[in-house]
Parts: sequence; structure tokens; C-alpha cells
Amino acid sequence: MHSRMASTPPRPGSGSKPPPLTRTLKAFARLLPVLTAMLLLTSLLLAWLPMTGLAEVLGGDDPLDVLLGALLGSVAAGHPSAGYVLGGELRAGGVGLITITALITSWVTVGAVQLPAEALALGWRFALVRNLLCLVLAVVLGYLTMIGLALAGGG
Repeated sequence: MHSRMASTPPRPGSGSKPPPLTRTLKAFARLLPVLTAMLLLTSLLLAWLPMTGLAEVLGGDDPLDVLLGALLGSVAAGHPSAGYVLGGELRAGGVGLITITALITSWVTVGAVQLPAEALALGWRFALVRNLLCLVLAVVLGYLTMIGLALAGGG
């Protein structure tokens, strides 16, 4: 009779790599200084950019205003729910809907200030391509929104 030795499967985390929690904590510790600097820089930029004065800087819906709105939104990143208030204030100040849509879309999706932290976590190529694509799509979405409103009879 042959005796068989019971083969036990390897335990998770017993290989050459550290356990996932350890790797995650190390990655977070590596990102923490960059995240802290990014949050401080975002706060300084938001304090420096007068959101109430945006209506004076941004005019109607000419292409330069739309691009300027998208660029300003990409620098002054913000929370989506605050976009409703900002959009209402800008609309009351006479800013066009295309410009407001481009600004708020880029405000939520593009992160020029957060770019170093995103690049550290996901790679420079991915971070740059994602941010540039979101900036272009914010402008396109502004025009598509206006076209949609016109087709629906609301523009």
C-alpha cells in the first residue's frame, strides 16, 4: 500500500508578495504627502478664484468663453452638488448655458490640481490622457446640451 501525503494548498499571502492589506497601506502611505499637498493647493486656488466674479469674466456662449469656462473648471475642482448652485449663480449673472455646462462638467471630471496624485497612483500617461479627454468632452458636452435643448424646444 502506498501512503499518500495530504497536500495542503498554500495560504493566501504566504507567497513572496506581502498581503493585500499591507500593499494597500504602503501605497496609501506613499500617496499621503501628495494628497495632502493637492488638497492644500486646491483650497488655495478656490480661495484665490472668486467664484462670484466668474460671471464678469465669462461672457456668453462664444467658443473662447466656453474654452475659458472649461479651463477654469478644470483648475477649480469641486463637488457635483455644488455645481447646481454655481450654475444658477452664473446663469443669473448672464453666462450662457454652453459655457456653464462646460465649466461644471470640467469642474467635476478634470483635475488639473489633482494630476500629480492621480499620476502617482495610475501613471502619467493614463492621468494625462484621461484629463485631456475629459476637458475636450466637457466642451463637446456643452454644445451637445444646447443642441439637445434646442431640439426639445427649450433653448
